[in-house]
Amino acid sequence: MNTLRLNKNIIPLSEFRASLSPLIEKLNETRDPLLLTQHGKGVAMVVDVDEFEEMRERLEVLEDIEAVRGDIAQGRVYSQEEAKARLLSRLS
Repeated sequence: MNTLRLNKNIIPLSEFRASLSPLIEKLNETRDPLLLTQHGKGVAMVVDVDEFEEMRERLEVLEDIEAVRGDIAQGRVYSQEEAKARLLSRLS
């Protein structure tokens, strides 16, 4: 994901509404996320669709890693031989 550049990527919601098409075109070209503000406070992030999908994929990998860490901590691990035997027994 591209780094949020605070001096370039913060846009008031009113400006975003007024310049929607050019801002979306720029977003698609640069893939830089936009932080939308309302009354001086951040209210939403706008990201390119491809960038969003990449973020979701990275999050899924991190969630899988965390689940494996939990399994390891709980002792729910098997050697390769044990895993193969369990799999073969389920297939028979």
